[in-house]
Amino acid sequence: MKRITFWFDPISPFAYLAFERLPQALEGLSHEVSYRPVLFAGLLQHWGQKGPAEIEPKRAWTFRHVHWMAQQHGIPLHTPAVHPFNPLPLLRLALACGPNRRVAEALFHFVWRSGGADPTDAARLAELTRQLAPARDPNGDEVKRELRAAGEEAIAAGVFGVPSMVLDGRVFWGVDALPMLAGALRGDAWFGGPAWDAAGTAPPAQHRR
Repeated sequence: MKRITFWFDPISPFAYLAFERLPQALEGLSHEVSYRPVLFAGLLQHWGQKGPAEIEPKRAWTFRHVHWMAQQHGIPLHTPAVHPFNPLPLLRLALACGPNRRVAEALFHFVWRSGGADPTDAARLAELTRQLAPARDPNGDEVKRELRAAGEEAIAAGVFGVPSMVLDGRVFWGVDALPMLAGALRGDAWFGGPAWDAAGTAPPAQHRR
């Protein structure tokens, strides 16, 4: 059975949509999924990128795009009261619980199915923590270290954004990559030959300073 590592940050609406569509996209294929929280902002900082919400025209497009995709697939999606927001409490809570699909679902729904509520509201966070009943202290040093280590592990694996699905050392990025991930899981011929490596070797003509 193949293992897929699903790297996510609940701040990302694309990660939420990919999470909701993953079971259907991989239906009938033998696999197991490990859900791994990672700080999206840390990935952006490492690779020298800005997030979609940090570029105003891209921010507007992003939310139009995810709302369109959500209604196309029948997935409820509500823009939270503030975005971007600090997702660290949610990421640490996931680790403190021992992240699995149930925990990831609770976090995604807390942000994206809340009717537009504030994901940083202390009372809401306290209630979510009570419901999930973490085995460890989300604010403890152990969990904080573990989250930093997760970011380092993701970067070492070549992860540069969320959602990222890693299968056999290959990174599949974004909700649009789900059919490609399914093809790799099926063992499609394209993944068995030189095509994967060859397609990723186009040299840049110039470097932006």
